[in-house]
Amino acid sequence: MSITQRIAPCLWFNDQAEQAASFYVSVFKNSRIVRVSRYSEAGREIHGRLPGSVMVVSFELDGQSFTALNGGPVFKFTEAISLQVNCDTQKEIDYYWEALSHGSDPAAQQCGWLKDRYGLSWQVVPTMLQELMKDHTTETARRATEAILRMKKIDISELERAVSAGTQS
Repeated sequence: MSITQRIAPCLWFNDQAEQAASFYVSVFKNSRIVRVSRYSEAGREIHGRLPGSVMVVSFELDGQSFTALNGGPVFKFTEAISLQVNCDTQKEIDYYWEALSHGSDPAAQQCGWLKDRYGLSWQVVPTMLQELMKDHTTETARRATEAILRMKKIDISELERAVSAGTQS
């Protein structure tokens, strides 16, 4: 019996849904394209798409369901929404950072955030960050925040050095 994910993101693209879904599936292990649906003649006066062109791509990234829609140039991605990739090691951070930012604008990168070639924002962060930032009143949280604000891609060892600098005095 398959369980349906109750809440799944739908990503709106002009006409790059299939290319973007294929790219994301290539980056994340245990991922796949589930289904590609195409526009028909029905509603052409509204959607303006050629019959047979890609309308929706259903795909999974590491078991999470997503939908990519070719909806036209009406809407664009903004940094108000990002997809977070939690990483246990620097090797994972490096892998996802390099893969997702390949072909993107390096100016759109700060504090673990990046924009991919399709304009979608991602946060590539170490899982340890939640523990470091759990209490904003601590010296640990202050030092972690100051360190991250100086980074584009997060460097775990630099973050650990910054946090431990206060305990070595």
